[in-house]
Amino acid sequence: MMSVRHVCRSAFAAVALLMLAPAASATPAYDTIVRNGHIIDGTGSPWYAADVAIKDGRIAAIGHFAPGQATNVIDAHGMVVAPGFIDMLGQSETSILVDPRLPSKVFQGITTEITGEGESVAPLNAAIIEQRQPGYDHFHIHPDWRNFQEYFARLRKQGMGINLGTYVGAASVREMVIGYGDRAPTPAELRQMQGLVEDAMRQGAFGLSTALQYPPATYAQTPELVALAQSAARHGGIYATHMRSEGNAEIAALDETFRIGREAGIGVEIFHLKVSGKPNWGTMPKVVARIEAARASGIDVAADAYPYTAWQNNFSSFIPPWAHDGGDSKLLERLKDPATRARIRKDMQTPSDAWDNTWLAINGPQDILISSVSNPELQKYVGQRVSSIAAEWHTDPLDTVFDFLVRDHAATDVVVFGMQDADVDLALRQPWVSFDTDYHGTAPDGLLGRDHSHPRAYGTFPRILARYVRERKLLTLPDAIRKFTALPAQRMGLADRGVLKRGMWADLVVFDPDTVHDVATYEDPNRLAMGMRYVLVNGVPVIAGGQLTGALPGQVLLGPGYAGAGHR
Repeated sequence: MMSVRHVCRSAFAAVALLMLAPAASATPAYDTIVRNGHIIDGTGSPWYAADVAIKDGRIAAIGHFAPGQATNVIDAHGMVVAPGFIDMLGQSETSILVDPRLPSKVFQGITTEITGEGESVAPLNAAIIEQRQPGYDHFHIHPDWRNFQEYFARLRKQGMGINLGTYVGAASVREMVIGYGDRAPTPAELRQMQGLVEDAMRQGAFGLSTALQYPPATYAQTPELVALAQSAARHGGIYATHMRSEGNAEIAALDETFRIGREAGIGVEIFHLKVSGKPNWGTMPKVVARIEAARASGIDVAADAYPYTAWQNNFSSFIPPWAHDGGDSKLLERLKDPATRARIRKDMQTPSDAWDNTWLAINGPQDILISSVSNPELQKYVGQRVSSIAAEWHTDPLDTVFDFLVRDHAATDVVVFGMQDADVDLALRQPWVSFDTDYHGTAPDGLLGRDHSHPRAYGTFPRILARYVRERKLLTLPDAIRKFTALPAQRMGLADRGVLKRGMWADLVVFDPDTVHDVATYEDPNRLAMGMRYVLVNGVPVIAGGQLTGALPGQVLLGPGYAGAGHR
């Protein structure tokens, strides 16, 4: 496979092919014209034939233009021209500081990402930095920001290959005020937490997010979440959630989600809609019906999803929530104590609706794949199944889980195989479901290439185009593009992105719908998708002629409550 470095070096020749001499008599009217394409504009309408003219980063006109009217010309003959794709949950807030080009994203056609699931990149204090230090060390990052304003300044200074917006995480707000303990906030603490949400909204967050399966978010009760969501709603934000359960208690989790939306008066986005755990397979029709009923009742709820039957999360999520009380240091103490370890083991072997017991949701340790580690001594196990590690260590599977967490300081990420295709298919077909990678931007080489990524990191959007549109015909191409573009743009309030029309930012993709496809697999995940011929971000090619250009034209996207709104 051609390396990213080689792709970047090769790009100059590809970009040079775009250049045409300007007309001798006058300065060209446009910077770039994309000619001869089949335009699928993002609205769900069928394609039509036209050229797209770009000036100063925006779409200046759509029509048919004579030669010599642009400095640069892209010939899109036989290809689709569509708005750039929007990743509704991308997780790139730290990896973008490692490789701001984000090749895994742009080779999929992603030009915009929304991030910040439950825990956001800001706000930060010393205790949060200490808790997250293994992750910072993993990416060789020094967190020199404490709020969104400072983080955004760092992004603007370095540049980035895509546009990026973020939520403020309810867990981060809780950690700032309460820490990692299992208790409710006092009224004064809750007011302080609400103030932090409002500060984040004024600094550009798009809303409030939760990831309620992971401590300390697990410890937050519904009234606390309603109060925080109300603060986001006052500034025009939405509430996005990894619900409290995606398994045995999913219906109750949906009801909690709807209650938050109703009582806070806020739009709701359900992250990575799924039905997890073999005992729950086949229940997606009930989940969809519940959401449809909520929408019919007037609750503004939508969702996003990815086209895979495995998820990825922290290995420590297998441990019951009570064992996380106090943070990772306390968790590790409990795993080292024989009596407490025995209690953890018993809970993991006991069916319960009180928490999402991932251990009982899968067939066994063969369904857990190690994707990244913090301890260099464990690097050799990246890409291996827990079953094979247990065989090597001569330990039973649960002791293998516990021992691995202790040795890796609870900083391991894993891929977990726990869904079925029929449920995934039904979710993806819903008209109110957009798409997400649920994975940070990465690269097949360099520091980021050390991890054994989930294939969704590289393949989500091309997989939809190849598998769900072209091969299985579960979606039409115009509807898939709508779900990639206008639908998420509408959800996030991005009024000047997501549709091809005059005045919009020129985030564009040009691809052959007959050949675009994903390459990444669970066994060999770090492989760039194929088929994107050109990807433009704010009018600048980040992929040209199928090659990475290295350009960093992305913008920080600012939410509706931003104090200087209008800079989106």
